[in-house]
Amino acid sequence: MGATLGAVNKIDDPITLEGTVKKQFKELLHRYKVETFKISHATDQAEEISRTIHENTEEILNNAYHYQFHKAKGVEPDAQRVETFNMIKNYTVDALLPPVVEKLMTRIVVLEKQQDRLLDLVHEILETLSHDDLFLDKDAG
Repeated sequence: MGATLGAVNKIDDPITLEGTVKKQFKELLHRYKVETFKISHATDQAEEISRTIHENTEEILNNAYHYQFHKAKGVEPDAQRVETFNMIKNYTVDALLPPVVEKLMTRIVVLEKQQDRLLDLVHEILETLSHDDLFLDKDAG
């Protein structure tokens, strides 16, 4: 984009200037859309995204809740209830949560990468707007 801006030298016609800026914005937006499409469809960054997802999923599942039964009103908890609770907890953590957490982490990682690209786009737009050649006053010439 910098080469394109460098080629624009003291444009006297505001219509041409407006067209140039619109064209640059259109190119920036198109590039952003292409990059986010690639991210969401995991074409070239599949290995990195997959590794991040699995690391985060494993960390979340390793931090699964642990419940300690206490005496209630001086009475020990029923051993059969404790065993049933632990069986349900283990089934939930081992069978139900992994695909759900992995799906959530996939969405979170993709959104984070898209947000990074959006910040890059905003930075490039601000660079385009702040470029010296765009706002030269033809009278100051």
